[in-house]
Amino acid sequence: MRNLPAVLIVEDEPAIAELIAVNLRHNGFRPLWAMDSLTAQRELDAVLPDAILLDWMLPGESGLSLAKRWRADSRTKSVPIIMLTARGDEMDRVTGLDAGADDYIAKPFSTKELLARLRAVLRRRSPDRATSVVSVGGLSLDPATYRVSFNEQLLKLGPTEFKLLHYLMSHAERVHSRSQMLDKVWGDHVFIEERTVDVHVKRLREALGPAGTLVETVRGAGYRLTAQPLVAPAGPNQSAG
Repeated sequence: MRNLPAVLIVEDEPAIAELIAVNLRHNGFRPLWAMDSLTAQRELDAVLPDAILLDWMLPGESGLSLAKRWRADSRTKSVPIIMLTARGDEMDRVTGLDAGADDYIAKPFSTKELLARLRAVLRRRSPDRATSVVSVGGLSLDPATYRVSFNEQLLKLGPTEFKLLHYLMSHAERVHSRSQMLDKVWGDHVFIEERTVDVHVKRLREALGPAGTLVETVRGAGYRLTAQPLVAPAGPNQSAG
């Protein structure tokens, strides 16, 4: 049992928690259960799980608040979180992902879908992910310490903007469509609108300050991160890329 991946279920409805736990046990996972935020924090303090299934609506502190707190903690920031909630519209999904959740699944859900998404976030968080520092045009990102700096000045980014910047910096100078960015940053199983990418690119540019010009809009195609941004309209003998 100890070698099985541990999954913390934070859910205040015992029937739902038991259903999830039974299916996890039958599929090679070791479920842990907490019915409120205090119990969840005690479980996390005792054993760091491989993933967390987190209900949005909890007695006391909400799941959204917990996700933000755990993402801000160096010990728990890399643990995959899947939000479980009856709130299913797009803005709620965006809010959950912005809080640091890796995925979002609306109730009622099939256990097969839940297991598939759980395996997907565990694959994406596997140790073979790139951990080396990436640098482009004075901008530097360190995945291991979660730090971003521009000309040696530290910048503060939200979790989604950090993942978006990491992807763009790791594939600098290439143009990425909105659908490609959704697949690579949010995951191809997360169903949100393509315009969500525009919202996060805008937030990323604002967070980057002077370095925001490195993130270019390529009209009709998408976005790219470049070490040589266009600071003025291209002349007749220049190419806009």
